[in-house]
Amino acid sequence: MTPKPSPDFTGKPPPGPRRLPRSFKELTPSRSFDPRTFFREMVWKPFRTRRIGQHRFFRPPKLAEGEVAITWIGHASFLIQFTDLNVLIDPNFANWLFLLKRLRRAGLQIKDLPGAEVVLLTHAHFDHFHKPTLRRLPSPRLAVVPWGVADLTEGLGFDRVLELEWWESFSRRGLNVTLTPSKHWGARTLGDHHRGYGGFALEYQGRRIYHAGDSAYFAGFKEIGVRCAPEIALLPIGAYHPEGLRNVHMGPDDALQVFRDLKAQWLVPMHYGTFRLSFEDMEEPPSRLGNLVRKAELTAHLRILEEGVPQVFAPTPKA
Repeated sequence: MTPKPSPDFTGKPPPGPRRLPRSFKELTPSRSFDPRTFFREMVWKPFRTRRIGQHRFFRPPKLAEGEVAITWIGHASFLIQFTDLNVLIDPNFANWLFLLKRLRRAGLQIKDLPGAEVVLLTHAHFDHFHKPTLRRLPSPRLAVVPWGVADLTEGLGFDRVLELEWWESFSRRGLNVTLTPSKHWGARTLGDHHRGYGGFALEYQGRRIYHAGDSAYFAGFKEIGVRCAPEIALLPIGAYHPEGLRNVHMGPDDALQVFRDLKAQWLVPMHYGTFRLSFEDMEEPPSRLGNLVRKAELTAHLRILEEGVPQVFAPTPKA
């Protein structure tokens, strides 16, 4: 399969091959902070900060036909449950990612996690593709990943691994999963530019849910809305400061625009409050999003989830 570079705001790939970075600043999307600043803000301060939050005893909800339950585990990790199917997206129960400390506990413990028949992994970055977590998941199970990522799943216990390119779909017993474009990148290590990335649109029992993975804002969200017409949009809102990080991440204002582009019914924010990946205050993203949504008179469409607490979404009544 041919890897696809990230689109710019016009949907066109950047010209020419990517080169290896020549300095620490070039390793960061903003190119605006040095190793000393990075260590102080991302490593030292979190190391001295007490971890908050709590593991909850997971009580699976009783669902009627057509209902879907979504449990935010933390960061970009979700458990999506239908009456007869469980789907995990980007599960990550790590307390540490190398030197990066988890500042808010996962909403439930991995031993209490119900078995999932399908695991969706949006890209190979360590905060989304966490091998120790994946190795501990109960099997058998199926993994769906972007192109160039399947080799990373070796030894993790998956019964089957499928690679998709953008707009390719996988169907199984009524479940349909499509890999959608995003504006990000997929490298696991330096110089590792062959791996894919994206979001996932899934449809089952008449419900349509979209997980954006990691992405900056780009015009392609309108096409995702047209093609996939999601009801529920799980959108990242954190890791956007300094401004250069918006080349690969969204802020709350971007997420609200994406929600409008998708023409979804529900906005569920994610990718904030768990790991310190940027310089904005950890509590700023949901607060800013709440203010923006109130000004836009869309409060009824916002669902800020509490880690480990399932939220049941009933089907939207037909007009």
